[in-house]
Amino acid sequence: MTDYISGLTIGVKIGNGHFGEVFHGVDPAHGNVAVKVLRREAHHDDARWQLYKGGSLNEAQHLSKATHRNVVQVHHVVEGDGGDSVVICMEYCAGGSLEKKYEAGPMTLRAVKKAATEVLQGLGVLHSRGMLHRDIKPANILLNGQGVAKLADFGLVTDDLLLGYGSQAGYWDHIAHECWHNGPTSAKSDIWALGMTLYRLLHGEVWYEEAPRPQTMIEDGGFVDTLKWLPHIPKPWRTFIRRTMNDDPAKRFQNTTQVLAGIAALPVEPQWEVEVAPQLIKWHRTKGQRRIKVEWERISSRKHQWRAWSEPIASGRSMSLDGSGGVVGQGKAIAGLKAFFGA
Repeated sequence: MTDYISGLTIGVKIGNGHFGEVFHGVDPAHGNVAVKVLRREAHHDDARWQLYKGGSLNEAQHLSKATHRNVVQVHHVVEGDGGDSVVICMEYCAGGSLEKKYEAGPMTLRAVKKAATEVLQGLGVLHSRGMLHRDIKPANILLNGQGVAKLADFGLVTDDLLLGYGSQAGYWDHIAHECWHNGPTSAKSDIWALGMTLYRLLHGEVWYEEAPRPQTMIEDGGFVDTLKWLPHIPKPWRTFIRRTMNDDPAKRFQNTTQVLAGIAALPVEPQWEVEVAPQLIKWHRTKGQRRIKVEWERISSRKHQWRAWSEPIASGRSMSLDGSGGVVGQGKAIAGLKAFFGA
């Protein structure tokens, strides 16, 4: 373990990001903390490192004053020995990040709505202070021990880093359309990234990774129209996310207040639990004393079939509810599923 004069003790690594490592730590004033260490890399020439280091120190110091229940609290920030690192001591969030939930599969509508509402409340406060995030994604939304979502890791402090970061870290789709055309980041580019984050959380990693990579689609325009939706996602959610990711910033939600109003109107029922595998997608929910189940078998790109039925929780008979009636094409299967889900 490494000991700093401040009394901060750094222990085991708990995370690893593109711009730094995160460790568990113990601080005399704050107890258990997370410690992010940003180190100079080989590709940092003197000018680029000074820009990045200065921006990181400045933004972290601003964040240390931005106390909000939905922003990870920065306790203090120092320049590391020798000037080749920045050490940021911040609140420890025992629940981990939403990246783990995204990797596990689709989150429920209710869970996504709750997380989005909490993140937006924190983001709105930061925007009101003239601060931008530039890196909203599931890995940068943390949960505390009570399950409250908090926005973390304001690691991209200048527009100069944005496109290079996206290309290296695999997050092209979180970089708004205008940024690919020399437009500056703004509150509306953060809103784009939030919309992409919500899409990911609603669908999970397996479904999302089936889509073509968006390297050129975002720059060319119309990327949001290429998004493929799980058939249970209600139309209001689709419309909402499409608006957050409109190519024209003037046609997006203009601020977090507008996004919060849009989120508030979104439905969360029925509460489907979803499992996505490459060839089989399953849904289930409880209604009264019965459990409703749906299975969509993706035999090949052109051959699909699905069925829906209900089972008693205690005793009784299973009942067929709907289905494709055999193997059908993909379009017909999706249309039938959407009609069943009322989406």
